[in-house]
Amino acid sequence: MSGVNKVILLGRLGSAPDLKYTPGGAAVAKFSLATSEVWVGKDGNKQEETTWHKVVVWNKMAENCAKYLDKGRQVYVEGKISVVSWDDKQTGKKVYATEIVANNVQFIGEATSNQRQPQQPQQYAQDPAAAYPPGAPGLDDIPF
Repeated sequence: MSGVNKVILLGRLGSAPDLKYTPGGAAVAKFSLATSEVWVGKDGNKQEETTWHKVVVWNKMAENCAKYLDKGRQVYVEGKISVVSWDDKQTGKKVYATEIVANNVQFIGEATSNQRQPQQPQQYAQDPAAAYPPGAPGLDDIPF
């Protein structure tokens, strides 16, 4: 039996991405992403809960994230849940962490004055409509 491991998040960066390179030369960027849920409680007062996610991005996308994103910027992330483990050097015990390995990161909104400004405007490599396969519903066909 197979399963589905897909995560979609829309949130704000808690800090600028941390970009590093593996010994093999692959770029890897890590950043924290905050998502918030707001609701009205039984007492009629507004409630809010924020969840923090660790996001990992690889290769060219990692370099672009490090170049254009900064704390507070809103992003849309698609990826999968991954659990990583390592041995703690002080205790010798195995430590586990859950992270989102992103395969798609879209920058949402404008950069603010405290955020990094791109050197050149971003260009789309192709017509956005070409990203949809033939026969796929258009934006007007979506019921919401």
